[in-house]
Amino acid sequence: MSRHPQVLYSLIMLVILIAPLSLSAISQSSLLYLTFEPGARANGMARAFTAVVDDAYAGWWNPGAIAFNRKTQLAATHMPWLQNSGMNDMFHEYLAWNQYFDGIGNLGANIVWMDEGTQMEMDENGIEVGEFHTFEMAFAATYGYELIPRKLGLGANFKLIYSYLGPGQGNTDTEGKSFGFAFDLGSKFQDIAGIPGLQAAAVLQNVGPDITYVNDSQSDPLPMTLRVGAAYKALDNPMNRLTVSAEASKILANEDPLLQRFVTGFEHIEETILSAGAEYTYLDLISLRGGYYYDQAGKVTGPGFGVGFQYSFNQKYQLNADFGMIWGGELTNDYNKVFSLGFEF
Repeated sequence: MSRHPQVLYSLIMLVILIAPLSLSAISQSSLLYLTFEPGARANGMARAFTAVVDDAYAGWWNPGAIAFNRKTQLAATHMPWLQNSGMNDMFHEYLAWNQYFDGIGNLGANIVWMDEGTQMEMDENGIEVGEFHTFEMAFAATYGYELIPRKLGLGANFKLIYSYLGPGQGNTDTEGKSFGFAFDLGSKFQDIAGIPGLQAAAVLQNVGPDITYVNDSQSDPLPMTLRVGAAYKALDNPMNRLTVSAEASKILANEDPLLQRFVTGFEHIEETILSAGAEYTYLDLISLRGGYYYDQAGKVTGPGFGVGFQYSFNQKYQLNADFGMIWGGELTNDYNKVFSLGFEF
């Protein structure tokens, strides 16, 4: 991008800043925003959430978990990103819906929007010629089915992905944009071995062809991610509920063909992310959350905290408001703050 030195500088800085806060420090994948976990509840539990999720966030975390939902559910998240890094105009947004249809299963949809801010465009002489906006988004359609009633749920997502990094170098040059697609596959197991409240989950995210901005020789793999988790409802009564959970996740991305990555993607096992969390709810009114997130390769290791409020009315409707914070790593030296709303009926 010789005519746009500021464009090149901005994109390089964006990669440098975001990559260490992804799931892996040495992953070769692109579109790392697809790995940014939505939901204040999830982040308050230090992202140990794949086996816990039971609301409209299941469309992102585990499409298999959506199979057990019997209410119409809506969810929205706002997450400022890297706010203390010097780049204060970056935001991650999430909006989702799901609904159960008798005899069919659960259908849902969600949108992820990553706003990476406004950049200044300059010509070859360093003269400002305007501004451009960098953003990425993904739209997912979800289907979940309760294969074994109250025991096993399976689900899948189909995603359409768009990324716009910046303008090209002229009328004949390619802009920094790309369009692609991917699949997610998810499963959730309930009451394992006949133990009430014991749950497990396995999810494979972002399975799809490489993303290309310029040509095929410069394509990059999607951040295909394997998540496995377990959770246990230690208390479950009208007055007190306590859930504890644990999770491991790994990006399976390298230069090998897609199918080979299911094997070679585990070569750097030190990139595996570990997390553990807990949630205590009193009188179905207020929830307190905490956990610990361990990403040695990405140098993002620290606690997560959160609080949530639930309000039910007319014996049908429920409104949820949640706040979560999780350690953001060395570049921010602060916590990422997450704000969420949910509604179900």
